[in-house]
Amino acid sequence: MLPKGTYTSGHFELEIDGHPTTAYLKSVEGGFVHANVIAEPIGPDNHRVMHTSTVEIDPFTVDFGISGANDVLLWIQSSWRKDWSRRNGQITHANFDLYKTFEHEFYDALISETTFPTLDGASKEAAYIKIKVQPEAVVSKKADGSKTRVNSTLGSKQKLWMLSGFRLNIDGITNAQYTNKIESFTIKQGIQKFYTGASRFPQIEPTKIDFPKLTCSIGLNYASELIDWYDAYVVKGGKDPKQQKTGSLEFLSPDRASVLFRLNLYEVGLPHLQILPSKANAEDIKRVKYELFVGRMDLDGSGALGME
Repeated sequence: MLPKGTYTSGHFELEIDGHPTTAYLKSVEGGFVHANVIAEPIGPDNHRVMHTSTVEIDPFTVDFGISGANDVLLWIQSSWRKDWSRRNGQITHANFDLYKTFEHEFYDALISETTFPTLDGASKEAAYIKIKVQPEAVVSKKADGSKTRVNSTLGSKQKLWMLSGFRLNIDGITNAQYTNKIESFTIKQGIQKFYTGASRFPQIEPTKIDFPKLTCSIGLNYASELIDWYDAYVVKGGKDPKQQKTGSLEFLSPDRASVLFRLNLYEVGLPHLQILPSKANAEDIKRVKYELFVGRMDLDGSGALGME
């Protein structure tokens, strides 16, 4: 049992629909109830009576590594495909000795945001995906002090995916694979809250999905096909959807020998391209920055992760 004293949260365990995942959680935040406050003026004096009105649940945010995260990735995949499966689960906080300190249950939850980190070919850091989850109900309580099933070595296994391990493919643009940087991007699932009946908490319903643009950079010596596409599409006014393309963003193992998983990209357009600022006699590589809009994305886990 835990001794009395200050709690620390060195490890976290995520459970979805009764199945504990082995995903390494880097951080957990939010997911608590808050009440909205109303100030009502009374009489001729400058006096207001304060009281609470409606209540709602803040979304919680989780940063996780892909090692052992298939359950979470499948949840993301179904959300993007508009198969809005609501999930129940629990986040267990544990100290550095793996004893439980706090439990946070959630019910009928939807993923509202999925954020991919900035991908950089020169980085040596491990990569994490961030999701924001909106539940309809939560229960938080002190844990019983028993030991978790968290494996303390998961942090080292997380290096299965690095920020430098990626490859961008665009049909007809063979040199797109030499893209050296893609800035962080977020897929957003709209969620509408409805206050109905006697319940103090709102019901949540999914609305539209917004897929973001990708902001990328590539060496100028590899950018000729992109420049030709930009010239035909934007400068000369090529027609949509004829000028749009398909492609994929592949996430690679550290040795780059295998694809862990990929994002398939559809209805891809090139609205902007420019050469980055340059200085005379500088040793920096001259690069081109370009933006891609994406009509739809699909998470494909048929690579080394072995997702269904």
